[in-house]
Amino acid sequence: MPIYEYWCGNCRRKLDLFSATYTTEVPHCPECRKDSLQRLFSSFSTQKSYKDVYDSILSDTQMTKGLLHNDPQALVEWNKRMSGGEPVAPEYRETIERMEKGEMPSSGDSA
Repeated sequence: MPIYEYWCGNCRRKLDLFSATYTTEVPHCPECRKDSLQRLFSSFSTQKSYKDVYDSILSDTQMTKGLLHNDPQALVEWNKRMSGGEPVAPEYRETIERMEKGEMPSSGDSA
């Protein structure tokens, strides 16, 4: 059961729409109800095994040195690799942005 991506030219939004079957019929925008949707080419990803991820991390000497020295940028990179590149939850975005700049969060931070 595919999920299709569309762009609404009227309300200028990208939408992900679930379809129980394959169809060439373009639905109406669920936001503005106009028939201005254009189907987008959707990308896909493949997941690495945990062993591949660990091997990748352990073979990166610069990152492992950073992790040993509590480098916030190395921690961000480790998190990206462990999560498979999935975006962080919105409530952690500010902390991640600070860590990418080299700032280590304090123990009172939310993340």
